[in-house]
Amino acid sequence: VTNYNNALEQLETAVAKGDASAVVRLQSAIKFNGGGHINHSIFWKNLKPVNEGGGEPPHSTLGWAIDTDFCSLEALVQKMNAEGAALQGPGWVWLALDKGSKKLCVETTANQDPLVTKGANLVPLLGIDVWEHAYYLQ
Repeated sequence: VTNYNNALEQLETAVAKGDASAVVRLQSAIKFNGGGHINHSIFWKNLKPVNEGGGEPPHSTLGWAIDTDFCSLEALVQKMNAEGAALQGPGWVWLALDKGSKKLCVETTANQDPLVTKGANLVPLLGIDVWEHAYYLQ
């Protein structure tokens, strides 16, 4: 958040000065740091201890939507695992609701790019941080 706020301040200064090259250069810092904040805010809200309902398969509306759009929870898990494994470097795997089609979908984003970069109609439901360094342990 600090780096995001610093980049926004620098952007404001660059815009006031009419420094187009600085404005363009700062876009990546804003996207990376702002996206990281958005993504991790969603990520931490997705985690719950078992005594608060965490660790249980989705039920009700979400469970039915998963069965309808992916055939089963197991098929969704396999798809998300495959998409995450296919990412080159850091990124995110998302379970999203496409407000246009009213269906669930799986999307990926690179680095800290938030899901909105894939389309304003996508609502993130679950984000999995694909930390590429974890693969290097083996």
